[in-house]
Amino acid sequence: MSWKQDEPKVMDEEMLQQAIVEQGPQGQAGKIAKKEGIQYEEVLQLRLDFKNILKIYHLWHFTSLTKLQLNSNFIERIEGLENLTNLIWLDLSFNNIEVIEGLDSLVKLQELSLFNNRISVIEKLDTLQNLLILSIGNNGIAQLDNVLYLRKFKNLRSLTLAGNPICDEENFKIFVTAYLPDLVYLDYRLLDEQTRETAFAKYQYAVQEIQQRELQEQEAMEAQKISNKELQLHKDAFVEFLNGPQLFDSMFAEDPDAEKLALLPGMEALLETFKSKMETLCVQIFDAGLAQLAMRTAEVESFFTCSHEAVADNQRKAAQTAADFENSRRQKTVEMQQIADTELLEAHITSCHEQADQFSETLMSLELQLVDQLEDIFKDFERNISDMVGGFIEYVQGIFALCRDLENQHHEQQLEIALATLEKVVKSELEEEIPDDVAMLLVDKDTVTNAVSASHDTHLQMIDNREDELLTRINSWMSGLLKSIHTDEVKRNRKRISEIQNYIRFVKDEIEDMASSEDN
Repeated sequence: MSWKQDEPKVMDEEMLQQAIVEQGPQGQAGKIAKKEGIQYEEVLQLRLDFKNILKIYHLWHFTSLTKLQLNSNFIERIEGLENLTNLIWLDLSFNNIEVIEGLDSLVKLQELSLFNNRISVIEKLDTLQNLLILSIGNNGIAQLDNVLYLRKFKNLRSLTLAGNPICDEENFKIFVTAYLPDLVYLDYRLLDEQTRETAFAKYQYAVQEIQQRELQEQEAMEAQKISNKELQLHKDAFVEFLNGPQLFDSMFAEDPDAEKLALLPGMEALLETFKSKMETLCVQIFDAGLAQLAMRTAEVESFFTCSHEAVADNQRKAAQTAADFENSRRQKTVEMQQIADTELLEAHITSCHEQADQFSETLMSLELQLVDQLEDIFKDFERNISDMVGGFIEYVQGIFALCRDLENQHHEQQLEIALATLEKVVKSELEEEIPDDVAMLLVDKDTVTNAVSASHDTHLQMIDNREDELLTRINSWMSGLLKSIHTDEVKRNRKRISEIQNYIRFVKDEIEDMASSEDN
């Protein structure tokens, strides 16, 4: 192939600039564009075909690009396209690509050509749900079932597979037609009704089976999404996995002797009662957490609404003041241009400077008023959110204290049962037959007591850990939120002061320029 006579190259700045100039406006418009400089962010289309490119590079600034032509090069990997999120058309045909990759962020892509490469599997295109046209002919795709991957692309209307080993399969065309029923063109030809009828007749039951499986998978995915959404809500309330027996189960999952002690006579009923009471307490924390989240969310939304309204109102006042100042300034400028008397001109210039200073003071005063207003709003919010979180923490600590009380009661009852069982074993009065691993605990009082105490310590540790986690996270959330609000306000204030100072500096420079021109 003639375009591959030269040595392969890595895409560089010089290549990109040359391509942009060649493909950009010509004549006078081209000279103007070249003089003003090349703005990569504004380029919409780019042709880089027949450039002997080995590696895609330096394209991250082309964020507005909608059409990219990279065909007929030496490219081995699809990479460096992550920022080209506005791409609609991409041509990577006639390269040396072996694996489909690096396209995840190109969610707007409608047309993709990977024709004449070395690809053996159609994959990693899941995010390209807007794909209309896919050309992947002249590759190494050998498994007919690989076509089933394309069923997820509901907008796909044109598919090119010609030149792949799968095309040698006897039923290739009707297989593709049956499993991709929305396809309009296959290998550049319109799929006629006869082909569709034949495909339906041959693969009807197989297609129905896969449709049923896809429906089940979709339902499972939707259920998982709902579950994930609920879990995230619970995490936002800091009470995830407290809406049932999860804490109780975790206490015993981390207890190495739990299963053995549970086999002691009379323990089954004791454990059921303990579990039920623990679950009730955990659900109380969970319900309080969700209620607290709703109140916190409302409080946060109210704060930001008040803050934004205060800023907007202040901006309206400042804009009106600026408009009045500009009108006056323009009028004075016209007057100054008509003054011939030097002393009178100097008086006008002095007046303009004073007016600018007064305008600056007015804007600064408005900004100071806004800072004070926002500070009052922030203090009210900080007090409200702190009281809210503090009340919730106090409530939670009370419930966790009850959880520990329950564990203490359970520990005493379990120890009583264990020692009573040991006494019966010593006296050979135990009627029930106990497993060997349980019998190993019942060798003497110290062994039994140590096992029950170790179990008790584990349970208390799990309760303490869950309480600490909840309190740490909610305090971290609150401090992070308050710090973020404060930081954003400091940035806003500094930016506004800088804007005022820059504008006043511009106005005064303009006055001085006018004075200088009059002197000359």
